[in-house]
Amino acid sequence: MADRHNQGLLAIWVSLISNILLTAVKLIVGLLFVSPVLLADGVHNAGDIIATIAALTSSMVAQKPADEDHPYGHGKAEVLASALVAVILALAAIWIGIQSISALFQPPRGGESLLVLGAAVLSMVWKQALYVYTIRIGRRNKSKSVLATAYDHLADVYASGAAVVGIGLGVLGQHMGWYWSGYADPIAGIVVSLLVLKLAYAMGRDSVDILMEKNVPPQKQAEYEALIRDVTDIKRVDRIRAREHGNYVMIDVRVAIPGDYTIQQGHDVSRQVKQSIMDADPDVVEVMVHLNPWYEGKPPG
Repeated sequence: MADRHNQGLLAIWVSLISNILLTAVKLIVGLLFVSPVLLADGVHNAGDIIATIAALTSSMVAQKPADEDHPYGHGKAEVLASALVAVILALAAIWIGIQSISALFQPPRGGESLLVLGAAVLSMVWKQALYVYTIRIGRRNKSKSVLATAYDHLADVYASGAAVVGIGLGVLGQHMGWYWSGYADPIAGIVVSLLVLKLAYAMGRDSVDILMEKNVPPQKQAEYEALIRDVTDIKRVDRIRAREHGNYVMIDVRVAIPGDYTIQQGHDVSRQVKQSIMDADPDVVEVMVHLNPWYEGKPPG
């Protein structure tokens, strides 16, 4: 568990340093060459720095052990950070969309530079590499904060890709005499704003589901139930609830065992239920078992 946490922290630190460097490059080049699209992308990256700091902080908080005030641990800190990143992405998408739409009603701008195009290409390639790196670690370690950081990188790939298309067509249009190429950038920006907004919605919905204690997917719940039914002396599974709590899962089950069992026998069955589930799924950190009495021929109730 500690090794997984360290991998996640390293991924977020790499993302934070990369976001700071890319923001500086975009803002400096954008100011020197008066490139609104690169400046907009730089401002977007500045928002990523805030999102990455939130992910870093939440990842450290999530690893704190349970205490008297938080008996179930601090795992949902990562979920809150994921929700914050979703809000930041949504605001960035709206801002990009507004800027792009307003640009359509202005005369096309020329004077695109190959250096500006190079900065946009560098950002796109760098962000794609960061996305691949962080999404693998996030999925392997089931870290909500690392996954949020990965999807933030993916949104940047979209934004930088739009900048590459817009600036590239502008550069090409200057040589080919294409008047319309000056509008390629705002059109691409509108498309990107919609893609980023869709990504923000998906992230936000996932975070809300966890915060609202939504059950794990039915297939996963069925796997847990099958493990419980395989335990000796379990006569009936009355109820099973399983929910994500950040980067781990908590399960609450009600099972029926013979009503004439002693307390010790019931305790042993409970331990078998917990152990069978936790051995099969290392993401499960807590299994709460409630025992109901079972009598042959008597309906539950």
